Amino acid sequence: MTKILMVCLGNICRSPLAEGILRDKLSNDFIIDSAGTGNYHIGDLPDKRSIKVAEKYGIDITNQRGRQFSVSDFDTFDFIYTMDNSNFKNVVKLARNENDIAKVKLILNEVYSNQNYDVPDPYHHSTQGFENVFKMLDEACEVIASKLLI
Repeated sequence: MTKILMVCLGNICRSPLAEGILRDKLSNDFIIDSAGTGNYHIGDLPDKRSIKVAEKYGIDITNQRGRQFSVSDFDTFDFIYTMDNSNFKNVVKLARNENDIAKVKLILNEVYSNQNYDVPDPYHHSTQGFENVFKMLDEACEVIASKLLI
């Protein structure tokens, strides 16, 4: 069974959306989770604006709770998708070896190969920022799902 982890800073905005979107695109033959590099929101629901935009597209993310990325995630997950370059660096700093590092990818590189674009953090922005992030993640998750379903 393939296991995929989505990672952002606080695990309340971007990575819960990415988890929900990818879960919606894949069957139960996949395990999808999310985490944050920071410990700010452990146990919290996703941001209300993330919940609202996901709901708009028929995706329920209210069963998710914030958690912090840990070194053991390298053992658990086959793919670790980070939302931005800062998340990428923070996750790679915890890697124990090259195998761990090889699992870590910037999510938008699935759409824009080797461009290293960030999914902007919408936390301090309007509802439109969450809508924009949803669309970016939906496009990236579509590519990820199509690769996994081959």
